[in-house]
Amino acid sequence: MTDNSLTNLLERVRTLGADGVREIRDCSEIAGLEALRIKYLGKKSEFITLKSEMGRLPAEDKPRFGKDYNESRQKLEGELSRRQVGFEQEIRARRLSDEVIDVTLPGRDPVSGHLHPLTRGCREISTIFREMGFEVASGPDIEDEFHNFEALNIPEDHPARDMQDTFYIHGGGVLRTHTSPVQIRLMRSRKPPLAVIAPGRVYRCDDDATHSAMFTQIEGFLVGRDVRMSDLKGVLERLIQCYFGSGRAMRMRPSFFPFTEPSAEIDILWKNHRGEEEWLEVLGSGMIHPTVLENVGYDPKEVNGFAFGLGVERFVMLKHGITNIRYFYENDIRFLRQF
Repeated sequence: MTDNSLTNLLERVRTLGADGVREIRDCSEIAGLEALRIKYLGKKSEFITLKSEMGRLPAEDKPRFGKDYNESRQKLEGELSRRQVGFEQEIRARRLSDEVIDVTLPGRDPVSGHLHPLTRGCREISTIFREMGFEVASGPDIEDEFHNFEALNIPEDHPARDMQDTFYIHGGGVLRTHTSPVQIRLMRSRKPPLAVIAPGRVYRCDDDATHSAMFTQIEGFLVGRDVRMSDLKGVLERLIQCYFGSGRAMRMRPSFFPFTEPSAEIDILWKNHRGEEEWLEVLGSGMIHPTVLENVGYDPKEVNGFAFGLGVERFVMLKHGITNIRYFYENDIRFLRQF
């Protein structure tokens, strides 16, 4: 390798370095800066490939070539870094100029959420019962057939146990069809007197404008000595007056439920969509059947009680004039904002 070869390589290194520094300094946009980085310092750039030429130089020429090569590369990298910082500062300054914040403008009030109408209705009804001395209890959504049916005097051949009404779970158990199993569990574990309500989700094979396969029920019961039908009537009248407003007429109509005897449906006087008054059924109730008391270990000769069950959706729909139960579950913000 001759001195001319070394001189030639050094000249190429210096020329490429100087050309690169000049182009980088004159670059007017950040996208072009990246293109210049690839042109001069990319893996396939001429400047990078020159380094491989050092292997052909004599040992005594390599230090000089390496020194000049590294100096030129450092100048290129330094100029790239300087221009990069410059572009970022220009972009930041432009954004600060374009995105001016007027600190004198009034602040924006945060949007406040609110309770779902069913949650609100459930809490309102629960509060009414709490004020009458009832406690609130809960139980599992998945029940066994004993607590959901048998303990409540619902035999195997009862229509409510058909597949058309009940969701049976593979491997055993059912989705509870009412919250009455909570009553059974509590009475089997505690001695009377008891006054309890049990709000919760229940599930039945039913679906139309006023029925849903899943809905919210509040089961309630009171057990003690010398409990009478008049006590039940007084509790339910208090519920109707507090929830729907004072003066709301109520009547008890004879009915049948396997877990109560005698049984009664509760009707309230209501105006229909034509403005005509009519009686409308809102809940079921009755005196707890002696067989149910025996199933939980109580002596029906010593204690008795009453029970009732209501659908929260039905109460809320009546109170607010809602015509379709599906509105509760569609999460339409236009509907929910009304509450």
